[in-house]
Amino acid sequence: MGPARFGGRRVEAWSCGLLLGFLGFCVGLEEDCVLGIVGQLVSLPCVLPQLVTAVNVSVVWRRGEEVVLRSAWTDGGDVEEWSVNRATTPGDAALTGNVSLQLPVAEASERRLNYSLLVTSGGNQSGAELCAVCLRTAARFSPPVLRRGEAGPGGETAFWCHSSGGFPKPAVYWLLNDTEDPPGGSVRTQAAALPHSLLYNVSSRLTLHGAGGASVSCVVENAVLNENLTSTSGGVRAWGTPVVPSRASEAMWIFSSALCAVVGVLVAVGVVYQIHLDRLSRRRRRESLKEPQNRGYKRRNPREEEEEEGEEEEEEEEEAMTLERKETDV
Repeated sequence: MGPARFGGRRVEAWSCGLLLGFLGFCVGLEEDCVLGIVGQLVSLPCVLPQLVTAVNVSVVWRRGEEVVLRSAWTDGGDVEEWSVNRATTPGDAALTGNVSLQLPVAEASERRLNYSLLVTSGGNQSGAELCAVCLRTAARFSPPVLRRGEAGPGGETAFWCHSSGGFPKPAVYWLLNDTEDPPGGSVRTQAAALPHSLLYNVSSRLTLHGAGGASVSCVVENAVLNENLTSTSGGVRAWGTPVVPSRASEAMWIFSSALCAVVGVLVAVGVVYQIHLDRLSRRRRRESLKEPQNRGYKRRNPREEEEEEGEEEEEEEEEAMTLERKETDV
């Protein structure tokens, strides 16, 4: 295939001009690093508007000497892309010139990773490096959990501070009454990487003699993220971090919670039963109101009573006469 032409000039000359035009842009990118959060999407910026009018262009992203993405733009506007670990460029890169490298998941790395973009066109096999981006990664630690142990026979009080899932290795320090440093030799800190991962779990122990009512704070510092997470034994919250009580206090809290739950259930049952009784009472009241009100004895007319009594006497006399006749016949 012969060399493609761009604006009446050969693409080789276009590549040199494009390289000079973006020289300052590349130098600026080399000075600063993009910060990626481990496990999240990260984009390495690179915008080249001149690529919109270019033809037969191939874009290559490299990490060091390793090729992580290759994209080719044909005359018909088709884009063919190959990548490692699902790295991509924006779908409208050929229309906008935005060829930023999008990594779906940032991986933890102890060192900075250098990415570079090379553009080749036509028959030119030596690509021009038009973008260079530095990537560094970090991960946020969990809010530190601070636990205070019971005082020992010698008056020693131990404090434990634990945080997990962060990167890189953090710095842990303690404060007494928010301002004072603990005595030398009283702090022991251990940070261990998680299996199959570079994320860290960190644990620190502070031992004090006669701590009394002093306020003790544990601070986990992630320098890359410029983030400090603090937990205080005096119950004061810092950045929304809770304080974990001792075993005795924890047992009392569990008992109180269970007791409150039982009382709440009993109150709810009592309320439901009272509502049921009220409904029954209202129903009986309505039924009593529906019954006839004149249920007492109805007094009859005296004449009617006399006539009924006369009729009864006549019936009795007839029955007596009938009996006498029967006896006579016998």
